Amino acid sequence: MMPLTLVALCAIGVDPQPQAYPYPSSPPYCPLVVAEKRLPSVLRPAERMRAKVADLALVGAGKPEPCGSFLWQPAFAEDDILRAPTRPYTPQPGDIVMSADGSVFWLLMHNLAGTSHPTHSMIVFAMPDGRMGIVEAGPHDTLKCRVLEALPHMLTYEAEGRVWVRRRAVPLTPEESARLTEFALTVDERRFALVRLAGQLTPFRTRGPIRTAFVGKPQGIGRSNYYCSELIVEACVYAGLMNPCTARPGATYPRDLFFDSSHNPYLKKHLKLAPAWDPPARWTSWTPAE
Repeated sequence: MMPLTLVALCAIGVDPQPQAYPYPSSPPYCPLVVAEKRLPSVLRPAERMRAKVADLALVGAGKPEPCGSFLWQPAFAEDDILRAPTRPYTPQPGDIVMSADGSVFWLLMHNLAGTSHPTHSMIVFAMPDGRMGIVEAGPHDTLKCRVLEALPHMLTYEAEGRVWVRRRAVPLTPEESARLTEFALTVDERRFALVRLAGQLTPFRTRGPIRTAFVGKPQGIGRSNYYCSELIVEACVYAGLMNPCTARPGATYPRDLFFDSSHNPYLKKHLKLAPAWDPPARWTSWTPAE
């Protein structure tokens, strides 16, 4: 496992490759955000990491809001097709956001683990001041769980690739929303589970045709580190949105959350977000001009 962990460590800070967008012929209302100038490769890893953290849409960081927020028509399809018409989108507590960038390295790592795009996942929650935040483990290849402003953070992923939303079809109760907020604020700045994520590439991983029924169970809010999809499932269990008896945070990948299905027999049977969540819909900060 150690060589795999070293490989993963070396990948931190690797910039994703640009990805083509299948834009409609009509122009968007406003241009997409242009990725900021890349850091010089001569910077030391610690300096690169600090710069990445400083560039996150942390609460109060003043990162730009998108000029719009739209969902295209939902479909259980991880492709480049934008299915019209669009509708305005306002984030709400419990929405699950997923993304896929152009990083060849992380796609390869996910392929080795038996999965594919999307490669990132996060969940929306209500911040104490009423604004919508997102909690994510390891945003943009950083090494902590972070609370970020929802739409500005989604905009940064749009600049690198594709973003989808599984909108909560059944609004959270005040109690469920409060517990989701409690979870998000409590795990903020905890470590990203890099070693355990690397373990998913080994024979000792928690994901398997038989073992998932017995391992990878919820550990709750006391865990010291999480990886992205694990954090989503733990948050949903803590908020009362998923069954703690059947949820398997330690064996769930973003693609499982996307498709409501899995190659893993246990997850295929027990991990069903519908009908409480809508099918995934592509999110963009623009819509074709009328």
